[in-house]
Amino acid sequence: MSNLTQNPATLFLVATPIGNLGDISSRALETLKSVDLIAAEDTRHSRRLLQHFVINTRLIACHEHNEEQQTPAMIECLLKGQSIALISDAGTPLVSDPGYRLVQAAIEQNIRVVPVPGPCAAIVALSASGLPTDRFVFEGFPPARQGARLNYLQALQLEQRTLVFYVSCHRITATLEDMVSVFGGGRQAVLARELTKTFETIHKAALSELKQWVETDENQRKGEIVVLVEGAPEQGDDKQQLLNKLLPVLVDELPVKQAAKIASKVTGLHKNDLYRLALGLKQENK
Repeated sequence: MSNLTQNPATLFLVATPIGNLGDISSRALETLKSVDLIAAEDTRHSRRLLQHFVINTRLIACHEHNEEQQTPAMIECLLKGQSIALISDAGTPLVSDPGYRLVQAAIEQNIRVVPVPGPCAAIVALSASGLPTDRFVFEGFPPARQGARLNYLQALQLEQRTLVFYVSCHRITATLEDMVSVFGGGRQAVLARELTKTFETIHKAALSELKQWVETDENQRKGEIVVLVEGAPEQGDDKQQLLNKLLPVLVDELPVKQAAKIASKVTGLHKNDLYRLALGLKQENK
């Protein structure tokens, strides 16, 4: 007996293919055929998927611009005993896609939320990247504007976990350039493009080499892109050892802001991160 028969008033989060239609699960197909309603990020895009698998379930739009307005109506349907499947354009719903408000509202109303797992571009890319997978952080899309993007990347400069980003093909060159500027050209990185599709590309290189490769091959600036960056070296590296000796001395003798500025110039590490460290040392010394 299926979950739908046992619990009709359920919100299903259904993962759909990120490219290859063969990656959809039989459970996902059963769910999409059996629910009362499918809420899709883009109904035109999702209708093609449903038509391919001959699924005639009623379809409505639920995207970032209307989710807040759509949520009360969908919650009302669920409270009346209907079942709803939430899907995104591709992959696992809510991973850099809408749906958070709906799931939160369902949980608040004690409505059962059931994930139907499947493809996720971030995890697919990570698994094939050749970078450490035991600890990683998913950062979604970096800001579109360079100033905000640089600040955003600088906040991650000392992050030791593998970094996973979604990057627009229109901003891939500029984003890689900023990553080289902030993380350094020697950091290992991976560009994973058009995963599971005909022109799937997974290319690992130092950041500076990856940037040059993308700049010289326009094909690598097309499609859906995941960028993964090796985490910062562990604290035993030369810069960190220097910082560990230098910063406490500076904090003892100088104001926090000035101590962080000098430490940044000496070590090359970002002064905002060093300011937070210096502030912590100053408070410990009180």
